[in-house]
Amino acid sequence: MATIHFLDVTNRDGVQTARTGLSKFGKTMVNFYLGKLGVAQSEIGFPFLFHEVPYVRANVALAEAGAFGQLRLSGWCRAVTADVEAALPTGLQHYNVSISTSDQMIQNKFRGRLDRDSIIAETVAAVRTARAAGVATVGVNAEDGSRTDEGFLTEFALAARQAGADRVRYCDTIGGDTPDRIRERFAKLASVVGIPIETHCHNDLGLAVANSIAGALGDLDAGQDAWINTCVNGIGERAGNADLLSCLLAFQHGFGLEGRTSIGDPIDMSWARRFAWWASYAFGQPLPLNQPGVGRNAFAHESGIHADGALKDRHNYELYDDDTLGAFPANWHERPGRVILTGEYGGKAGFRHVLDGLQIEVAAADEDLVFALVQLCNASTGRPLTDDELRLIAGYPRQLALLYPGQLDQLG
Repeated sequence: MATIHFLDVTNRDGVQTARTGLSKFGKTMVNFYLGKLGVAQSEIGFPFLFHEVPYVRANVALAEAGAFGQLRLSGWCRAVTADVEAALPTGLQHYNVSISTSDQMIQNKFRGRLDRDSIIAETVAAVRTARAAGVATVGVNAEDGSRTDEGFLTEFALAARQAGADRVRYCDTIGGDTPDRIRERFAKLASVVGIPIETHCHNDLGLAVANSIAGALGDLDAGQDAWINTCVNGIGERAGNADLLSCLLAFQHGFGLEGRTSIGDPIDMSWARRFAWWASYAFGQPLPLNQPGVGRNAFAHESGIHADGALKDRHNYELYDDDTLGAFPANWHERPGRVILTGEYGGKAGFRHVLDGLQIEVAAADEDLVFALVQLCNASTGRPLTDDELRLIAGYPRQLALLYPGQLDQLG
């Protein structure tokens, strides 16, 4: 049976959100949480950019050391051979190469620089470059796929497959697709091309989750696996991307979907709250009270009829169980009253006090390195470090040190 997989793009599309941002250490924590949650793949950023290279190398090392479980790391490149060539030395084994395909973009973005033939030629060259280097998988991104003529989209996807692409990403770049339409388009395209068509849906009409579910069902209709792009808490450019948790919950609890579909990733929902609340803290974007699954009102009842029914049997008014999503995080730095913290300007006494309090053990040979990394990571985030952040630093200091080339040389 064809299965559903999740490819989260928080570290690429999510961090492009206007009026917000995330440090390289923060992006590393996204990969940590995606690994704990059991997501298949993380699009970790732009490996051809000079300022991403230390972060990518550190995360490849962390992945190899087991810090992210089975999570696969992938890089996003323009469908430009030079981008792919620049990215390859980082050690990433999974890639997505992207180019615009709609007439709107050809006429009003490229403005004569590219036409349909050259779009295909550039894409084929980029895919072949990656394949010649021996990478494990390559996906091809059809930006503005939802406004791309069906005939050309099919021609583009077939050329990508013949060049060696494993998937084609259909981007609803301006968020204008609708569930019935996208399911039909996915089913037709996946049937003709013979490889999965990956959903990438924006939320300009509030339909990103619905469209992602419908597009995935179109893949399944064609007998292909489905790959869904998501972002934690639905962040992303403009009105955001498809919310990761909402998509997971839909396939687990949506009426008419149970028994018909299967998530091919080892999802552990007990990490859902810790991830969502960490992301809210790290991005500086408060979670709406009614955020599905993890908002403070997601399981709150007040009206007489609802309260009475929920007290008799919570399933009267709750679709899924509160405790399956894990506990709300209770971080050391959030303790009220007198508290000793560790961070950018802290000393060894405070550092040891916090780690002892959290029962985090550090090898004697690594103590100075962990202490320095606590200072550097706190300086990069500009906010107190969370318990999970401190645990990752203490657990993998030599891999995380690659985030800060040259700054730790004096430690030996």
